[in-house]
Amino acid sequence: MLMRIPIQHFWNSLSKIATHAGITLLALGIAFSLPRAASYILFSWWPKVRDDAQMMVATEIAFAGVLVLVLNLGKLAWRYRKAAHAGALASLVGACEPDSPGTDRLLRELPWKRDLTVMSVTGYGTFAAPDSTLRDVLGQCYEIRVMLLNPYGAAAEAYAANHAEPAKVLAEMRREVAASIARLQELQGAGRKIALKLYDDLPFWKLVFTGEHVWVRSCHGSRDGVPCPEYVFALQPGKPGRGLFPSFYTYFLNQWNDARHPDYAFDTGDLVYREVKGGKLRRVAYPNGEAPADGPAAAALQ
Repeated sequence: MLMRIPIQHFWNSLSKIATHAGITLLALGIAFSLPRAASYILFSWWPKVRDDAQMMVATEIAFAGVLVLVLNLGKLAWRYRKAAHAGALASLVGACEPDSPGTDRLLRELPWKRDLTVMSVTGYGTFAAPDSTLRDVLGQCYEIRVMLLNPYGAAAEAYAANHAEPAKVLAEMRREVAASIARLQELQGAGRKIALKLYDDLPFWKLVFTGEHVWVRSCHGSRDGVPCPEYVFALQPGKPGRGLFPSFYTYFLNQWNDARHPDYAFDTGDLVYREVKGGKLRRVAYPNGEAPADGPAAAALQ
């Protein structure tokens, strides 16, 4: 069976080939032009400059300017080389400002798999809103695991209390979580394998795992503040313990396997608390709220 190659990988390969070809041609051009340049400087330019003080000064100034430019470019290249090395150590493969077109570009370039894992606050701006980033992507996945903040828990109240209008923010969060649950229930009805947990800790990271990549944004603090930048980290197959991907994945697994965080039962709308060994402990009715009206995501960073 033939393997389907994503079109962006094909264009990336062509761009790399073109870049290498361009560098090779540039190196050949410089190599072949050096003898002619040296001959011109020695036998044509220098005899003119040697006896002309003004041209000599102009030549020295021009040469000094070129030398400063070359040295600055070398210093800049060295700085970027060190930054690239640091990014490689952290396994950073992409970064962009919040709510910028770069977000969609990063997500399009990620090699999407059949499974998707999300840890968010309400999930509304991530996959539930009509204009959310991952709304269409979720429809292409088979297995989806999601963790959302329990909007009726103590942590949600503490999170809302950090904002200018706590009551309004809390009500908005409850509507957004209700919309996210409705979206996941819709996907489950379409044959997707869905697992949802609600956590009751103050949110800190928004995480989206797809295959060997994780999309990260800090969601700690206030919705009223400026959203944090977004980063994409990759797993290094040859050195799986290197970089930040394993740290974020371990953080998610610890939260997912924490018995304090209940499962959401889509068939009954209950929260199912389990024992450490996995057995059912108790069921609690979840007071699902009203979903927000369609429109631009009210909290895209969530």
